[in-house]
Amino acid sequence: MTAKIQLISPVDGRVYAERHYANAVQIEQALTAAAAAQALWKRRPLSERAAFCSAAVDSMLAMQAEIVPELAWQMGRPVRYGAFELRGFEERARHMIAIAPEALAALEPAPIAGFRRYIKREPVGTVLVVAPWNYPYLTAVNTIIAALMAGNSVILKHSSQTLLVGERFAEAFRRANLPEGLFHNLLLSHVYTSAIIASEGVQQVNFTGSVDVGKDMQRAATGSFLGIGLELGGKDPAYVRADANLEHAVENLVDGSFFNSGQSCCAIERIYVDDKIYPAFVERFVALTGQYVLGNPLDQATTLGPMVTPSAAEFVRRQIADAVAQGARALIDPKAFPADAPGSAYLAPQVLVDVSHKMSVMREESFGPVVGIMPVAGDDQAIALMNDSEFGLSASIWTRDLAAAERLGDEIATGTLFMNRCDYLDPALAWTGVKNSGRGVTLSRLGYEHLTRAKSFHLRHEV
Repeated sequence: MTAKIQLISPVDGRVYAERHYANAVQIEQALTAAAAAQALWKRRPLSERAAFCSAAVDSMLAMQAEIVPELAWQMGRPVRYGAFELRGFEERARHMIAIAPEALAALEPAPIAGFRRYIKREPVGTVLVVAPWNYPYLTAVNTIIAALMAGNSVILKHSSQTLLVGERFAEAFRRANLPEGLFHNLLLSHVYTSAIIASEGVQQVNFTGSVDVGKDMQRAATGSFLGIGLELGGKDPAYVRADANLEHAVENLVDGSFFNSGQSCCAIERIYVDDKIYPAFVERFVALTGQYVLGNPLDQATTLGPMVTPSAAEFVRRQIADAVAQGARALIDPKAFPADAPGSAYLAPQVLVDVSHKMSVMREESFGPVVGIMPVAGDDQAIALMNDSEFGLSASIWTRDLAAAERLGDEIATGTLFMNRCDYLDPALAWTGVKNSGRGVTLSRLGYEHLTRAKSFHLRHEV
């Protein structure tokens, strides 16, 4: 009998779902079937692959009524925002399908008489996708659809906190009549995940999650030549210049800080504001934060649900307490949010001022509804503080000056630079990070490069 996995709901702490982990026999069968199916799938015309993938997207969207409350029960996102994730899922999937013909087309150098020369994009084989719970459909689809479009097979290992999401993917592909063996949803322990990587049963691994687990995966792959894409989170900064549209900046940065209870790799976790507008910015930011409604995510009135676990909420509570002990001021009274309860997953949003980079809340990933705000004297100080981090996933500049945003963006160590926007993935652009935010690329044309290998043809036809 294999071990069981329990999904504990953050809504009320009860067991919401229970499944068995995959055993060694099931894993070997899946890897063997995936390799066999991929050998046939890669020969299918791209138009046929697109038809199957498009049908799967349609099938997933048809399950929205069931998926939205499932998300609330599994990871706490309010139902009023549940459809948001499926809209993003569709946007990314459709885009990667649409650009596949161009992204996967052969590259042809300048012609030489008597020769036919080109570089083909060959699928790598079987791709292992290790997906997190915080955006369970969005993070998984970043790789799954592109991998299939490129001619690969896919093994999905989803988070135990959102194990039903993997089942939804499997059902969508089943309804789309995807050829048997091409997609497998496996509930894997950490031990078996590492074993799969070490066995070289897959040729590419795309992981989204913590730095520590990313390092574990890197160690598991030591001695092999498989590719590993790692998206490992961030401590994403925002800089509000004196010329920014203040109302627009406040509205979007509040949302960027607290949407999904701050549980986003690219959530805004630290804000630097020009000291000339700092008081006005903070006043408006606090006022808008106070309008959130913390409560049961199944209630349509709720705009801020619980964090994923009580322990995750406790980590943020400790960060806040440590910052206050070092001189920070907390501007939100938790008593204004009656659902906030010590020891529970329900945590009020918090805005901290008088913060410094000596504090954990300004340096370590919070992954929760807290943000620190600091005044700065100008561009140079802001850029120095933004770069003072071990992470580099995304960063945003809030200004009316496009040239300034581009100039300053060149100085920021980040994978994505936003102007007057944050906490968003554009599927036409590469999603990538620097420093401890990881390596590799998903989305955009570049995302296909990590799911294929180059094969050169050098054909002399005049002899």
